[in-house]
Amino acid sequence: MNYNNGAMENCNIAYVGGGSRGWAWRLMADLALEPKLSGKISLYDIDFNAAKNNEIIGNKLSEREDVVGKWKYEAKNTLKEALIGADFVIISILPGTFDEMYYDVHLPEKYGIWQSVGDTTGAGGIVRALRTIPMYVEIAEAIKEYCPEAWVINYTNPMSLCIKTLYHVFPEIKAFGCCHEVFGTQKLLSNMVEEMTGEKDIKRENIHVNVVGVNHFTWFTECSYKGIDLFPMYREFINKHYEEGYAKGDDNWMNNSFKSREKVKFDLFKTYGYIAAAGDRHLAEFMPGDTYLNDPETVKSWKFGLTTVDYRKNDLKERLEKSRKLVQGEEKVDLTSSGEEGVLLIKALCGLERCISNVNLPNTMGQIANLPKEAVVETNAVFSKNHIHPVIAGDVPEKILPLVAPHANTQEDILKAALTCDFGLALKALMEDANTKAKINEQQGREMLKEMIKHTLTYLPEDWKKEIEINNK
Repeated sequence: MNYNNGAMENCNIAYVGGGSRGWAWRLMADLALEPKLSGKISLYDIDFNAAKNNEIIGNKLSEREDVVGKWKYEAKNTLKEALIGADFVIISILPGTFDEMYYDVHLPEKYGIWQSVGDTTGAGGIVRALRTIPMYVEIAEAIKEYCPEAWVINYTNPMSLCIKTLYHVFPEIKAFGCCHEVFGTQKLLSNMVEEMTGEKDIKRENIHVNVVGVNHFTWFTECSYKGIDLFPMYREFINKHYEEGYAKGDDNWMNNSFKSREKVKFDLFKTYGYIAAAGDRHLAEFMPGDTYLNDPETVKSWKFGLTTVDYRKNDLKERLEKSRKLVQGEEKVDLTSSGEEGVLLIKALCGLERCISNVNLPNTMGQIANLPKEAVVETNAVFSKNHIHPVIAGDVPEKILPLVAPHANTQEDILKAALTCDFGLALKALMEDANTKAKINEQQGREMLKEMIKHTLTYLPEDWKKEIEINNK
């Protein structure tokens, strides 16, 4: 990398999962809008043609006159080729296909277990982790060999276990996980302040928060705007909107499988006194299964949606068509900011500025003192030139510790289960999950887990077949 008049030139980014049809284009737009960064992006994907299409799309974007951040995109045939010389590694992959994810999400419904996302916790999250962790072992080993000094930014779920795997394989790795769920809650709070005070155009970045928890189950223990404690205002706001929920300017919200009316978030505040800081679809999965996810009617009453895999498959068809049009020049990449902070964090790590953002890291600095040090936790951190300094966020409050701690505690069991092909450990983690244990007994859990693993064996080490055979006896 070279510095020139306060800008960074010749920055090398390796993008693992670079054939993405969607998120990659948002990253391209963010980089194109940033005048202080330029360089080369190596796109690696097991689907080389998808990466090649993004090479064409990215280079077409860089040729546009309205683009200020100029990048050269190159599809690579191997992970090694992509990683050599990388200053930053971005990992955003789909572990397996939507066919495997279908069984992650929908097979448990046969046992009365409903999942609104199915990629982080619960039955779906655990089985997804079993096939993701071996992939991350390979990626971590390659980073260690080919670009050990690179900063590694992970976007793949299950976030906590992806980060945990990277550090398990390569303890010196400089990896962290980014998630935008906290941003959505900051935006909700900025909308609240606008509504309750009449002030206009409040940026979510100006809502200052202290973040504690694990990915997709984060909480604000402090929250302020211009020095004003927002907790009393939030309580008043909830009382005003509790029955119908809140969705600013979006009367058609139920037709979007990823949106909600924030009722789960509101209910958690009324019950526990702290601001749950993720989307309702994620929050619901961390709670007992007879609370918000008891059945589809219960979900509907709480005004959020079950994101089906059929929805995702249909969305992929649309994105494949969009990819074709972008490659052929029939459409252009939308040059608007994604709202993500990845590019901002890259700038900070390059020393071009300093920023604070929520981040997923091992708890080795004691960011959250009453969670295990080996767990991956989400708190704020200060980003500056070649450094990430996690904020000491304090304890998870006593009222919500029994909700959060079990999810942090099972991370180690799931990692070991994936690395050693241990069905018993995977079952233990499954039966300690709040959604699962509220709905089924251990024998049902055993049968469900065996069935789920059978549908994802293509992406698992060979020893899992032996484990399933043993547990069938």
